[in-house]
Amino acid sequence: MNASDNKPSAPIDQPSVIKKLGRVIVGKQLDPLNPQTRQHIVLVAFLAWIGLGADGLSSACYGPEEAFLALGQHTHMGLYLALTTALTVFIISLAYNQVIELFPSGGGGYKAATKLIGPYAGLVSGSALIVDYVLTITISIASGMDALFSLFPAHYLGFKLTAEFGVLILLIVLNLRGMKESITVLMPIFLGFFLTHVILIVYGIGVHADALETLLPDTVRKTHTLTQETGWIFVASLFLRAYSLGGGTYTGIEAVSNNINMLREPRVRTGHWTMFYMATSLAFTAGGVILLYMLWNAQHVEGQTLNAVTFRAIINHMGLGSAATTETILGVVLALEAGLLVVAANTGFLGGPSVMANMAADRWMPRQFRQLSSRLVTQNGVLLMGAGAMLTLAGTRGQVALLVVLYSINVFLTFSLSLFGLCRYWLEQRFYSLHWRRSFALSAIGLTVTGCILVVTLVEKLTEGGWMTILITSAVIGLSLLIRRHYDDAQRKLDLIDSRYSIKLSWDDQAAPLPMDAQARTAIFLVGNNRGAGMNLLQWVLREFPDQFKNFVFVSVGEVDKQNFDGQRTIQALQTRIENSLNYFTTYCTSRGLPAAYYQAYGADPLDELMRLLADVIAKHPNNVCFASKLEFERENLWTRILHNQMPLAMQRKLNLAGHQLVIVPLKVPQSLETTLTGPRYPIK
Repeated sequence: MNASDNKPSAPIDQPSVIKKLGRVIVGKQLDPLNPQTRQHIVLVAFLAWIGLGADGLSSACYGPEEAFLALGQHTHMGLYLALTTALTVFIISLAYNQVIELFPSGGGGYKAATKLIGPYAGLVSGSALIVDYVLTITISIASGMDALFSLFPAHYLGFKLTAEFGVLILLIVLNLRGMKESITVLMPIFLGFFLTHVILIVYGIGVHADALETLLPDTVRKTHTLTQETGWIFVASLFLRAYSLGGGTYTGIEAVSNNINMLREPRVRTGHWTMFYMATSLAFTAGGVILLYMLWNAQHVEGQTLNAVTFRAIINHMGLGSAATTETILGVVLALEAGLLVVAANTGFLGGPSVMANMAADRWMPRQFRQLSSRLVTQNGVLLMGAGAMLTLAGTRGQVALLVVLYSINVFLTFSLSLFGLCRYWLEQRFYSLHWRRSFALSAIGLTVTGCILVVTLVEKLTEGGWMTILITSAVIGLSLLIRRHYDDAQRKLDLIDSRYSIKLSWDDQAAPLPMDAQARTAIFLVGNNRGAGMNLLQWVLREFPDQFKNFVFVSVGEVDKQNFDGQRTIQALQTRIENSLNYFTTYCTSRGLPAAYYQAYGADPLDELMRLLADVIAKHPNNVCFASKLEFERENLWTRILHNQMPLAMQRKLNLAGHQLVIVPLKVPQSLETTLTGPRYPIK
């Protein structure tokens, strides 16, 4: 390795054709260190209501129908359903306001279960949420296409599944561009749905205003008669079954607490307003739709949703024109329903990757799910959500009745864990908070409601598809346990490496920087967070190439991931940590008479940032050799390659193609912690 080896080379930071094409599709790169970038992507309450509340509001397209049809011929009990549905929405929403207050950095049900109950409860909640968000995407798209295809003749139903896959691919691309961009595109659909349904509900109830005066007495009388004929147990069971099967109505309420970190400051206040908009709109729409079913005597028609049947009758009554005009207006309404369900599917792409990023921070998921793309989107999570939804669509053929069962179980499992955690928290706070009783009562009521729905849904639907949800969620939990065990073991070994190889510096090691000769032979070290690994690499070079290098340059890139991008403080903490690490190495060198300097960069894509940074460093020090260390496991396999960063190998390939040298020094991790660590004795690859 001599100076002549450094031949004229191509630029090492030149973007590939694939990257250029990717930027055309998803948009230009955003700078995570620019404070204006965060202002560009955070959401005000109104936009958050659209982006995060669409899942809840869209459930009015299928949740009330499932509940009402479960009543069978006893439709008079729909009044109880309408009232309890609206009340339940507000109870759960108010309870989740507490989650927002306690965890303003986001995480929602996963963080609440983890911090208030324990890490394994958090694992169960997080796994349920991941499966739930995949089902959110699937059921929203499937239900949306059901609404849209209600307008077409039956022989067009064969194209429904193809249309569902097309919509899913479109949503994946939109979300790769960014959260705010996807919400802005879908905003007209959301507002169109809400306004048309408000008009239809108000008009539909207003037409039957006279019946409203006798509705409650008639309902009580019919219920009393039914009770005398069949007994209270039958009536209570019938209502609870219908109420629980309509549990899909309450899905999506937790989405705000999961993504509170993406709301505009002050986050808690913005989150509360978002939750208020969501709860009010959902309670009004879901309760109003059930009331319409009763007042307009809605009957199931094959190939059509109950909403389509009811709204057709209402629009006919309006007398807006000919039958063709009525069908056109109905077509617009149902198209907006289908559109809103697509917007709701988008919530899965916002919430699912966020949960996975939080779980990756706790080492339950591969670290790649914390990474942000050039558009500051958790791209790996978006792609996994999309792939999961595709498999689910293919496996269920888009059957909404089955998907609702799969969906509701995990939703209420998460609700119950979060609310149980809140109950525990307020009991522990009873000596410190004057208002703990009120908060505890609200959490306890919510826990009772969600727990009952969970139990009834499991009992009713365990053999009709519920077992599948339990199996899939258990598989995610099992996989997460394996991932966590591997990461915990690797972290213990890395800590041992750090204590074995790092050298403690003192004030006596402080020395003035020494001048560097830019043309002299330079060793460029790619170092990370582990000081022991970096010091081992430096000592190896000093030992293997004595007196060959006159300059020592240390390069590090701080990865701005989902957690670091939480706010300006977290980014500043990352910068401080990287700078302290680099100062450690340069201080060691200068104290021993070795000219040293360091360079740092920050970005969402550490490989790209490192390539750009190295281009500048190599230009300043053309007579160079780059060095990096790579963690080596005794059992290297696909599993370890997936779970760990392979950046040294990617860097070596890119630099070699550009005509530069990168020497990778293996750092072996012993299989047992008791194994004595020794310096690397492996041939350089």
